Amino acid sequence: MNNSPGWASPGFGPADPSGSPTPSGPGDPAEDRGEPTAPDPGAEQPAPQDAVPPKWSKGQPPPASWSASSAPPQPPADPGGAVPPPPPGPGPQWGGPGWGAQGPYWQQVPSAPKPGVIPLRPLTVGEILEGAFATIRTHWRTVLGISLGVAAVTQAITIAVNGSFFNDNPGLDKLREGSANVSDVLKAFGDSLAGTGLTSLISMLGQILATAMLTMIVSRSVLGRSVTVGDAWRDSRPRLVRMLGLTLLIPAIGLAIVGVAVAPGVLLAVFGPENTGAALALLGAAVGGCIATWLIISLSLSSPALMLEKQGVFASIARSYKLVRGSWWRVFGVQLLAVALTFVITSIVSIPFTVIAQIASGGNAAGLFTAASTHISWSFLIVIGVGGVVGTTLTFPLSAGMTALLYMDQRIRREGLDIELARAAGIDGYAASASASRE
Repeated sequence: MNNSPGWASPGFGPADPSGSPTPSGPGDPAEDRGEPTAPDPGAEQPAPQDAVPPKWSKGQPPPASWSASSAPPQPPADPGGAVPPPPPGPGPQWGGPGWGAQGPYWQQVPSAPKPGVIPLRPLTVGEILEGAFATIRTHWRTVLGISLGVAAVTQAITIAVNGSFFNDNPGLDKLREGSANVSDVLKAFGDSLAGTGLTSLISMLGQILATAMLTMIVSRSVLGRSVTVGDAWRDSRPRLVRMLGLTLLIPAIGLAIVGVAVAPGVLLAVFGPENTGAALALLGAAVGGCIATWLIISLSLSSPALMLEKQGVFASIARSYKLVRGSWWRVFGVQLLAVALTFVITSIVSIPFTVIAQIASGGNAAGLFTAASTHISWSFLIVIGVGGVVGTTLTFPLSAGMTALLYMDQRIRREGLDIELARAAGIDGYAASASASRE
């Protein structure tokens, strides 16, 4: 019971003018006639009303002032100290589901508002996945337009580079004929390395552009706002250079860790026992790979932090590490699910296009898994490129959406981002209720 001044115990009754309590019991004839009752000499007399415990106010409110809207009246205690159970009726029972730490509450906790694709509360893995698909469904013109445009440009450049390498390369032709010398082999290897590097760079730039723009779309879809391609481009354009630096830095850190872990084994294999060095190199690769994986997952939320918080590269890395710390396995599971879905969708799309490309280039489906033909025609590359466009168009939004929603979920759990999102969405009264529920 609260001992603060101004609060009365529901067990006390009103006092008469003389200051003596007026106890009464059911079935008392004097009470029925409206006459005062005499105290029983053998019964224990209650304490006078004016004997107020310390820190209690002398002016106590009457019991009639209690109502069900504030708190239910409590039954009086008998002389033995036992408290009878509350009367039956609607409302929560003591110790039951409706009884909170500070007393009974009469209203259920309201459900979290959902102005956009996710409810404003900590999300489950299924809700993160559903939110990514809901973003694609709600803004399909904008989302698929961005993904299709980026995928078409990157695949067109990839087709041109691969076609030039496989069909206009004299050194590769001599390798096929078996008449190549060392110079021809080195030239073919250099051309292959240059073509692979160029296509990888173009693909990475396209992925950066798509991820940046799709992240801005997801941030608006959480608030239930519409967005166009122009809006996404204007919001993401100032951050693209830093996004490029971040995308290059994180894999470089991972490769450096693996390289440092493998280096002692390689040096030992070169200057000492070869078998021992090889075993040490394998052990170093395993340890370095685990450390690099841990670090890359810890930094996997850097991209949405950079885009949505307008942070620098190193500040975004620090933000991601802070958000993931303590939730590494959960973040790892969501990211692994995104990679698995991307692989499954890409495989389902690429298999029929690969068969069609094999047939269109003059081969057949049976020769797809053989090395009977070493020549790759333009028709084969074009059909494969079309399949790549379709697969990339579907997987870009899914991967970027899950990463952005995972970032928001971690901020909701750690920093109360749902209050800011509700305020931005114009939901009145949510901030007070959310703050009270967290206390």
